Amino acid sequence: MAPSHTLRAGLRHALDLILPPASLDGTERPFAPGLSARAWERIVWLEHPSCDGCGAPFAYDLGAGVRCAACEARPRAFDRARCACLYDETSRELILKLKHGDRTDLAVLFAGWLNRAAGDLIEEADLVAPVPMSPGRLFRRRYNQAAEIARALCRRTHSRYLPDALVRARDTGGQGGRSRIGRAKAVRGAFTVTPAGALRIAGKRILLIDDVLTTGATAEACARAFKAAGARAVDVAAVARVQEAQSLTI
Repeated sequence: MAPSHTLRAGLRHALDLILPPASLDGTERPFAPGLSARAWERIVWLEHPSCDGCGAPFAYDLGAGVRCAACEARPRAFDRARCACLYDETSRELILKLKHGDRTDLAVLFAGWLNRAAGDLIEEADLVAPVPMSPGRLFRRRYNQAAEIARALCRRTHSRYLPDALVRARDTGGQGGRSRIGRAKAVRGAFTVTPAGALRIAGKRILLIDDVLTTGATAEACARAFKAAGARAVDVAAVARVQEAQSLTI
């Protein structure tokens, strides 16, 4: 029989006393598993209020469901988006450790951030799906960072995980350095839903998980594929959001 949640929590606390947790950012020891206090202070959290459509922060509260001028002028293919923090030097270092440094333990940390930032989307989602990676890139990297985050989030929230309904039909290469138009062209038609996946998503609200939301081109291409296959709605939750005109390499 599997141990109860209370027993597992007690065992974790006892283990922490014997082997105190190290900080995930590699600095001073934290009070609990996660980042050090100094690292927490450097993260730029994207709190409410924000654009309901793309997650961009607002200077002041404009009311529930309000969208920024860009989303009003050109509605996105996805329905809503939430992001936990700003993509800057601090969050970038952590995300790249997960993305390229085999630090899959950071997926649990990021899942906690998304649970806080996108709680409303998680509650309404029927299924949670990661942005897929091409087979070639997955072979080289050995794991998909978006899938690691999505899996950890589903374990935490008891959501239904949908790992393989959406596939990347072709390798689009890295998006770093491309313009908004270039990113959109690169991912156009790059994603498709499998026949088996189409049966599972018909009429469902999907929550799409990614590590970074840049221009939104990849999320939009995924949303179009889901909706073309019969999904009722597609929302997006990303760990970090790039500011307009930001030029950090992702």
